[in-house]
Amino acid sequence: MSGEYDLESGPDPATFAAGAAEPDSDERAVDPVYAVGVGPGNQEYLTPRGRRAIREADVVVGFTTVVEFVADLTNADLLTCGYKDEADALEAFGERVAAGESGTAVAMGDPNHSGYQFVGKVQNTVERHDSEIPVRVIPGVSSIQMAASRARTPMEDTEFVTLHKSGDLEGDMDRLARAATDDERHLLVLPRPYDRMPGNIAQYLLEEGVDPDLEALVLEKLTHDDEQIHRFTLAELSEHAGGTGPEDTPFSDLVVLAVRQPVP
Repeated sequence: MSGEYDLESGPDPATFAAGAAEPDSDERAVDPVYAVGVGPGNQEYLTPRGRRAIREADVVVGFTTVVEFVADLTNADLLTCGYKDEADALEAFGERVAAGESGTAVAMGDPNHSGYQFVGKVQNTVERHDSEIPVRVIPGVSSIQMAASRARTPMEDTEFVTLHKSGDLEGDMDRLARAATDDERHLLVLPRPYDRMPGNIAQYLLEEGVDPDLEALVLEKLTHDDEQIHRFTLAELSEHAGGTGPEDTPFSDLVVLAVRQPVP
């Protein structure tokens, strides 16, 4: 699961991670590996518990852009990776925690909102090296929570869908359209770089009959110094549809899309 995983052969690593509840904390004699959500990028939004797990680790693993946000908080060895060398980095991480080192895996935002595929890959790798070591998730502040605050879209009135994952997204896209048309709910969406960016999502929603005059906010780089909020109608946003690369969109890969229903 930590390699070039074929999602068509299953199970999806996210399904693997969610397969069972975590054991009670007193059931295990060994220290756990932590999967920490580091928040949206500004360290002021990193929880104290997550900060401690990073600080006390012997080895920290994660995507390079995520590790860079927390590198100054720890003296741990940092195992950074991208998609191509993710398997090698996780394998080295698993070997080291099985040898007795304390380990923390870091993910952007909160794994419970988006990132369970990474949690599943971490858990699978750790279990293969030592099945007695549990993996515990330390939640973080998600960019979705920040976007809900900025866009004033309460989660109880909102359909949240993450597209920031590998595999087929048609079911997720259909759920968005039904929520906006049948249930008239606000939408909060984590786009997938770069084939399901905000413009592409807007175009799909219009094709499914969603009101073109709905307010659409693209919330970019939330909590960062260069945070921006771009305001459109859904029809205006759809003009940015098309393409599969960073050169085909005016938005970065650190975005949340909010689509707001009229409020009486």
